[in-house]
Amino acid sequence: MSKSNESVVVEGLGRLPQFSHATVAGELIFVSGTLGTQGEGFELAPGGTGPETTQTLRNIQTILRAAGADLVDVVKVSVYLRDMSTFAEMNRAYGEFFPEDPPARITVGGAELALGAAVEIECIARKAER
Repeated sequence: MSKSNESVVVEGLGRLPQFSHATVAGELIFVSGTLGTQGEGFELAPGGTGPETTQTLRNIQTILRAAGADLVDVVKVSVYLRDMSTFAEMNRAYGEFFPEDPPARITVGGAELALGAAVEIECIARKAER
């Protein structure tokens, strides 16, 4: 039996070798937990939760495009915050990417995140029918 899942690794976007940026299973794209890192390394976007959220969603958009989709194809988002008191800051930045008809979402606070990040986001999307 052959493996039907496809790993997605985006050149120029940082990751640990134990992770793929996403996995495509049929028409679904499962984007791994993503941080607001810049470029190939592990430097977080400066400025805290808002800027990290913006950079995280830019990274997710890059990953989705490599997998044949975009943010409009996202159906479920999970947001993990180090500090729930920064919810409003995260939500403002998030709203810039999903201004209308946002996907289903959960936000979990009090998470201890890799690299001391303020936010980590994972999502599920459908492959684009375009």
